[in-house]
Amino acid sequence: MTDMQRSIERPISLEGVGLHTGTQAKVTFCPRGADDGLSFIRTDLPGQPVIKVHADNACLEDSLYLTALGKGEQQILTVEHVLAAVQGLQIDNLAIEINSHEPPIMDGSALPFVEALKSAGIKKLDQPRRYLEVTEPIWLVENGVELAVIPSPRLEVTYKIDYDHPAVGIRSASFWVSDEIFTKKIAPARTFCFLKDVEKLRSDGKIRGGSLDCALVIGDDGFLNKDDLRFDDEIIRHKILDVVGDLALLGQPLLGHVIAVRSGHAYNVRLMRKILERVKQQQRLLDPPLDINAIHAILPHRYPFLLVDRVIEIDDENLRIVAIKNVTAIEPYFQGHFPCEPIMPGVLLIEAMAQAGGIMLLRIPKYHNKLAYLSGVRNAKIRRPAVPGDQLRIETEIRKLRGRTGLAFGSVTTSDGDRVAEAEMLFSLDEGLSQRVMNAS
Repeated sequence: MTDMQRSIERPISLEGVGLHTGTQAKVTFCPRGADDGLSFIRTDLPGQPVIKVHADNACLEDSLYLTALGKGEQQILTVEHVLAAVQGLQIDNLAIEINSHEPPIMDGSALPFVEALKSAGIKKLDQPRRYLEVTEPIWLVENGVELAVIPSPRLEVTYKIDYDHPAVGIRSASFWVSDEIFTKKIAPARTFCFLKDVEKLRSDGKIRGGSLDCALVIGDDGFLNKDDLRFDDEIIRHKILDVVGDLALLGQPLLGHVIAVRSGHAYNVRLMRKILERVKQQQRLLDPPLDINAIHAILPHRYPFLLVDRVIEIDDENLRIVAIKNVTAIEPYFQGHFPCEPIMPGVLLIEAMAQAGGIMLLRIPKYHNKLAYLSGVRNAKIRRPAVPGDQLRIETEIRKLRGRTGLAFGSVTTSDGDRVAEAEMLFSLDEGLSQRVMNAS
C-alpha cells in the first residue's frame, strides 16, 4: 500500500475520437500538488471551467452506458476509462485538461492512458494518503442489481455477470487492485457491446465514434473482432475496470472490498454516493465513542497525565477530532494549584488539546507506533478558568502535515458553550525512546 500521495512529473497528452460523440478530442494530464485532488478542465470553453471529480458532480440521468460529470455545456461524457487509469495507478492529484466534452476512446481500454501516465513519471508527494476506510458493510440492491462494499484492509473488486448469450453466459472474477495488477490484468480489457444493440444506440445518438478498433462487438455466433481476446474473460475484466474508474468519484482512495452483480455506471454512482453519506454519518459522531480503553490503545499517556476521557467525533477527511475531559475535584494538580481555589493549569489545557490531536494522528496507519511531541505553541489564550465540575469539550484540527512535522489548532469549551482556551500547536512525530532502544538492539 502506498502511503504518500501521488501525482505525475510532467504534462502529457493523448488525442483521438470520442466513443459516443465521434468528435476529435485531446486530453492533457497535468501535475498537481498534495491535496489538490482530481479535476477536469474544459479548455474549449470560456473561462476554462473546472469540474471536480466527485460523486456529487456525476450526472445520473446520463449514466446508463457511461459515467458523466458536470451539467449543461460543461458536461464531460465517458470519463470512466481515464479515471480508471488514474485510480488504478493510485494517482491522487491531477488536472485533466480536455478540449471537448468527451475524452478519446483510444483502443477501448484504459491501457493507453496508463502507459501515458507512466511515461510522464509518477511521483510521490510530501503528504500522506488519506484513505476512505469502510468499517461496516454498505449495500445497494435495486432491480436485480446488487452492489456492496465490505471492510477490507486493501482495495478489492469482485464482479459477476449474467448475459443470456453463449459467448458470455455467467462469469465472475475478483482482483486485488494494486498498480501492478491493474496495469497487467485489468487496464488492457476493452469495452464491449452486442451487435443487436448497435442500431438502437446509434439511433439514440451514441457510439458515433465506435468501431471494431475500439470495442469488442458480440454477434449471434460470437465476437466479430478478428484479433483474439486479450483475456478469456476480457468482458468481465472491463466491468471491473469500470468499477475502478467510478471509485474515483469518492475523492479518496478506498479501503474496502467492492462486490458487484450485474451493475452498471448509474448503480456504481449510487453506491459511491451511499458510501460517502455513510462515511459522513460516521465522521459526525462516533457510535460508540472511543472510551478510555480505546484511548489507552492509541496514546501512551497514563495517570496522572492522561487528560482525555472520551472521544466523541472523528473526521478523518479533515483531520478533526472532538474529545471530552471531565474535571474532577480529585485531580492531583489541585493540591497545589491553588489550595482553596482549584484551577486547572493553562498548560494542561494546551496539553489536553495536544493529546486529542495525538489521538487523531496516531490512528493513521503510517503513524502507528510513533509518538507525537509538542514542539511549539503559538497564539495561546486562556479565556476563563477550568474548575472542578466542568466538562470540557476539546476540539483539535490538524491544519498542516508535512513529513514528520505539522501544525494543529485546538480549542476548549465547556458543556455550556463557554470558551475556555485556544492555541496553535506545532508538533513532531518520531519513534519513542523505548522504541529507538529496541530498534538499536
